[in-house]
This record gives sequence, structure tokens and C-alpha cells, in this order.
Amino acid sequence: MTQLTFRDTRDYVAIDVDKGIDHRTGKLVHADAEAPKGYERLAKCKFCKHYQAEDANNGCCTAASPTFAAYGDMIAITCEDFTAVH
Repeated sequence: MTQLTFRDTRDYVAIDVDKGIDHRTGKLVHADAEAPKGYERLAKCKFCKHYQAEDANNGCCTAASPTFAAYGDMIAITCEDFTAVH
């Protein structure tokens, strides 16, 4: 698996589009900074087997019929069809 950025981990809480708080350390971090190894990946559409990318940021969810528009960074914690890809 590729190294995660903070914005893709469960321990990150966004303050704005550029920075947030790392819950493990309580420190302010940049969203796109590389997270240390061992951080858990957040369930997002881009990490689901049902997500079909159409460009760098947008795609569709193929789990439902009919399919619907989705974006890769959409958080999928409550999605019943989320199936992680490794």
C-alpha cells in the first residue's frame, strides 16, 4: 500500500483545507503531509472496489443500480457497500 497522507487517515481532523489536528499527537499538521507508518486508512470512495474513477477527482459508485456520481475523497464510513481495496 502507498504511504498515506494525513487527510486519508482516521486520526486526522480537518481545520481547513490545508491543515488539521493529528489526534495521536495533538499537533497541527498539513493535510497533504505524509502520515507516519501505522496510521489507519480512512474509508473513502477512492479506497473502495466499487469506485470507478473517471478523472483525478471524480468517478462513480458501481455498487448501486443505477450507478451514481461520487468523488474519491468522499468519506464512506457509513456506506453499507464499502469494500476496501488493498
